Amino acid sequence: MVHRVAVLAIGEVVGYDMHIPPQILAQARRDGVPLYDVRLCGADDRPVRVSAGYDARLDHGPEILAEADTVIIPGTKAPGPRQEGVLPDDIAAALSLIRPGTRIMSICTGAFILGAAGILDGRKATTHWAYAAEFRQLFPQVELHEDVLFVDEGDVLTSAGLAAGVDLCLHVLRSDHGSEVANHAARWCVVPPWRDGGQSQFIEAPLPQQGVGSTAATRTWALHRLGEPLTLGMLAAHAMMSERTFNRRFRAETGLPPHAWLTRQRVDRARRLLETTDLPVDQVAVESGLGSAASLRKHFSAVLGVPPLAYRRTFATAG
Repeated sequence: MVHRVAVLAIGEVVGYDMHIPPQILAQARRDGVPLYDVRLCGADDRPVRVSAGYDARLDHGPEILAEADTVIIPGTKAPGPRQEGVLPDDIAAALSLIRPGTRIMSICTGAFILGAAGILDGRKATTHWAYAAEFRQLFPQVELHEDVLFVDEGDVLTSAGLAAGVDLCLHVLRSDHGSEVANHAARWCVVPPWRDGGQSQFIEAPLPQQGVGSTAATRTWALHRLGEPLTLGMLAAHAMMSERTFNRRFRAETGLPPHAWLTRQRVDRARRLLETTDLPVDQVAVESGLGSAASLRKHFSAVLGVPPLAYRRTFATAG
């Protein structure tokens, strides 16, 4: 049975966020059959103001929320939730139509709607890093994690700003239907098929001055050698920098120290090998540069929250 998704646009809605679920989820198919029926609605029947400077006349009103299996709330500039932490009557009335047990998701500042509704009380959540201070002040009862791309609390999921909504929707596809479906949707939309939810948001940082060396070429070099021992000294030597300078510039450009970045890339390679091959776990550990099965289990569980074999059972596409 097709999964019904209602995207509740609350003005001023962030147009980019509003269009992510229809673009990503609508591409999910099995044997040519759509897996999701994605519809946009407003809190009432009036046109919704879009932050890009136009009004959108949506095909549906809030009545479709009562039929939805998943409700997604995109980013919004609505002053009540964003500035005072309270819901206007029309939004509260629309949310009251959602059935118990419905999966609820927010993208970017859509989390302010969930916070004002009390849905995030006592839960972990995230939103765009630039609005974390305001969110904390308005909703101190929410455990905010502004340094991640998305948070999955089971029936309630939240994402960071803008493109992190793509990551959240692909995560939902992968959780609902496996990696093959999610990867197909990602290829169609020409986006990376997977970024770990615990990956840091791209916090604003000054760009290196023109002419100052970057670590980008060394990162590319390292990605082709993940199965080899790579030390800070080797990386710095490739970049023709001192270890201290390399470490500083690497952190500025990626938000992570070199060893943490390498571990994430190796876990990502192990994840792909588990999905697409039947290599034993010991061999996956060697191929990905994590060394041993024990090391693979430790780092894999720390990053993804599940052991390697459990991940393979859920997402393997080999054979």
